[in-house]
Amino acid sequence: MSGHHPPVSDWATDFDHTDPAWAADPFPIWDELRETCPMAHSERYGGVWLPTRHEDIADVAYDTDRFTSRSIVVSETRPVAPAPRGIAPPISSDPPFHHGARRMLLPAFSPKAIAPLEEYTRQYCHDLLDAVAGQEVIDGAVDYSQHIPVRVIAKMLGFPEEDGEKFREFVHDVLEGVDLPPEQRLDNFIKLDAYLTAQAEDHLANPRDDLTTFLLEAEMDGEPLGREHIGGTIALLLIAGIDTTWSAIGASLWHLANNPDDLARLVDDPDLLPVAMEEFLRAYAPVTMARLVKEDMEYKGCPMKQDEWVLLSFPSANRDPREFEQADEVIIDRMENRHSAFGLGIHRCIGSNLARLELRVALEVFIERHPRFSVADPDGVRWSGGQVRGPRTLPLRVG
Repeated sequence: MSGHHPPVSDWATDFDHTDPAWAADPFPIWDELRETCPMAHSERYGGVWLPTRHEDIADVAYDTDRFTSRSIVVSETRPVAPAPRGIAPPISSDPPFHHGARRMLLPAFSPKAIAPLEEYTRQYCHDLLDAVAGQEVIDGAVDYSQHIPVRVIAKMLGFPEEDGEKFREFVHDVLEGVDLPPEQRLDNFIKLDAYLTAQAEDHLANPRDDLTTFLLEAEMDGEPLGREHIGGTIALLLIAGIDTTWSAIGASLWHLANNPDDLARLVDDPDLLPVAMEEFLRAYAPVTMARLVKEDMEYKGCPMKQDEWVLLSFPSANRDPREFEQADEVIIDRMENRHSAFGLGIHRCIGSNLARLELRVALEVFIERHPRFSVADPDGVRWSGGQVRGPRTLPLRVG
């Protein structure tokens, strides 16, 4: 976060999802808004709405007639990429373009396609913990969780493993730097585009069996994909494939470090982990998406203007007591759990199988290596702001 915006004065009329208070603990903010102002509004970012109830969030997510997905990250400027393709297809695409763009990618993220990545991911998790073996305190975010999706998505895209730090910079620039001045934000996108262009040119000269070559050779409706389509999709896979999973792994470790009884249950009963994972995803859902209002209208009593943002807080939907019993409690054996961590509507996360694999393996390895761990310094935990929330520093006592 850059601190470009002043502090929030009133969450109902002046909210800002990059505010440090939101990053540190958004749950009481959402709880209050759900009861007092379930469709909050702010003049920041040129106008943005914030539904906080599950029903309202779902209604907007499914309504592709009145809300466009041509850009899904709130910022000071409006996207230049037109509908229906949008800036990063298929997540930024509207019907009917969206259907073809998504269908083309589905086979690459099927359970069968990603299964071979499990042992690669598991070995890398062990390698990360080997690198800090013997230390009493390690950083669960910096030393562990942030590296795992970076390495996996680099392998899938065929990008150099040693560029991991670049990838994390791109993630920060796109998702956390939304309150930067427009000219600085543009410079960040130019750097990302230059990197992706260089990688695409290398793959054109040296084709191989990876997602980048697949996209360069792919067709949609019998035509090769355009440069903007390819670049936008690769950027989506790189950025969305990193920050979301990194955040989910870190938040799960944070919970277990603060709840020794839950950790002990998973140590004693490893078969419970897949169920517990879904509860971690519900309770600490990292991702908030956005839509743009297509045209001036009154929506559920709210006077929405064309090109205002609507911030879809799936994390808030997952904490709505109208949708979940004991919504504010983390119940690791919760069996009925239709959470929205992977989104709602046509844009439900295409990489959910991959995210679940990475999350499961990362937690399995960490718990196996460290069956007892705790937060070493609660004041040293820092959460990211913006539309993806997760621990960025997480000091854990493991020795």
